[in-house]
Amino acid sequence: MFQSTLYSGVKEKDYELLINQLDALTDGEKDEIAILSNASALLNQFLAEVNWVGFYLWKANELVLGPFQGLPACIRITSGKGVCGTAVEERKTQRIADVHQFPGHIACDGASKSEIVVPIIIHDQIYGVLDIDSPINDRFDETDQIYLEKFVAILVKHLG
Repeated sequence: MFQSTLYSGVKEKDYELLINQLDALTDGEKDEIAILSNASALLNQFLAEVNWVGFYLWKANELVLGPFQGLPACIRITSGKGVCGTAVEERKTQRIADVHQFPGHIACDGASKSEIVVPIIIHDQIYGVLDIDSPINDRFDETDQIYLEKFVAILVKHLG
């Protein structure tokens, strides 16, 4: 499942290593663009079968494209629109097995078939979202969700 031979192949153990890498990589850093850029690169290196990994940041009542790895993407998304906007509106992770069945899906990359979006909430305020797309249906499972939410918790620790 994972691209790198550095990982054990045990999903939970590998995610723990990833989270520890993120914590070490961002330790002492205060620049949000640097933190989010390295976080998206780290996830892109770690996760197999993904075609877009990145962040949208909440600015002036909409999500604005932030650091990412992948093809060019939609620049602005309003609350409640698409998977990212729904994650903001509901303030909860959206794990979508087939994006083409999601009402109002925004197709930035026609190759994307599944998606997971984790809201980033700092001091009870929406900061943005972590958005990951895959060209494979049903790519993300409950384990991915649990550990990507832990990944975001480490980001919040360093961004907050």
